[in-house]
Amino acid sequence: MLELADIFREGGPAYRQAHGSRMLPSHLRAMRDIEACRTAALDGHLRACDHCGQRQYAYHSCRNRHCPKCHGDQTRRWLDHTRSHLLPCQYFLATFTLPAELRPLARSHQKVVYALLMRAAAEALLKLTADPDYLGARPGLLAVLHTWTRAMAYHPHVHILVTAGGWREGHAPGWIPSKRSDFLVPGRALSIVFRAKLRDALRHAGLVDRVPPQVWRKDWVAHLQHAGSGEKVLEYLARYVFRIAIVNSRLERFENGQVTFRFRDGRSGKTTHCTLEAAAFIARFLQHVLPQGFSKVRHYGLFSSSRKPLLDQTRATLAASSVTKLPPASVAVEVPDSTVDAVSADHRTRCPSCGVGVMHVIDTLPRSRPPP
Repeated sequence: MLELADIFREGGPAYRQAHGSRMLPSHLRAMRDIEACRTAALDGHLRACDHCGQRQYAYHSCRNRHCPKCHGDQTRRWLDHTRSHLLPCQYFLATFTLPAELRPLARSHQKVVYALLMRAAAEALLKLTADPDYLGARPGLLAVLHTWTRAMAYHPHVHILVTAGGWREGHAPGWIPSKRSDFLVPGRALSIVFRAKLRDALRHAGLVDRVPPQVWRKDWVAHLQHAGSGEKVLEYLARYVFRIAIVNSRLERFENGQVTFRFRDGRSGKTTHCTLEAAAFIARFLQHVLPQGFSKVRHYGLFSSSRKPLLDQTRATLAASSVTKLPPASVAVEVPDSTVDAVSADHRTRCPSCGVGVMHVIDTLPRSRPPP
């Protein structure tokens, strides 16, 4: 099967020669790690069958969060951990999109603008939900940054899973559910507050002068919809927490210096193919590589780490109510076998040769390149 690593190994040298002096360290690191993932460039281990003696070499994964072959186990652990910490209530999904006029600024100041984007979206929700006309309480917010479309175009936006209710503090503290099952706050007001919050944040960061003035007069996109128990949304978000814009299974051909991949068109629902020169494909992929150390998952409101005592109190209150309990989780994230890290795989793997014996680790394999 064609892999992203194959494209990087063949097209990467020319791309680095042409753009290396302008490439970000995070981009160079991602390319290098993906090229080396599960090859002799990294250490590994040797297994042998205890029945037929068949030997199997397995090199370790790069663990770079942008590698399409890594993090299957981390995705499952994150999903299980986050699912267990959700409040037993209904949820809404809010999506905040960065206008096209702001995308060049975001691309050149990723760490700052991405953080401001996520915070402005969360603050807009918290401001409106604090209004007694809508909720009058503090909800829990789980935010995930997403920077790509299905065609890998640059499209920064934030998904926020928000509780359909919140904790009201003051003289009569307690859990306040949303007033309607299909409504939390008005979408138009949410987009206006979101726009104002991000404008003020960019002004404070000294970046507002780099934004075309007309962007502050246009309508922004802030979409809100009911998400039931939040389970399906959480599974959707989990796919992007430890993975980037494309998986190897969507790559179809790499011929004559051109890469063809497929994606589902969001409007028609049909499968569409896109063919790019290798350099253009690499550039499109790398624009989604996040700055070193940037956290694409953040918690606000009741889910903020500073609100843990209040969150525990809220959980206890909801657990005592029979009205707001969630149905048991029945669907788990499906991750292809090829994404499971060889190191974390069950050491008692059945022998692929004889089908009778069990493969045991008998030796470790040193890496053929020095660590970064």
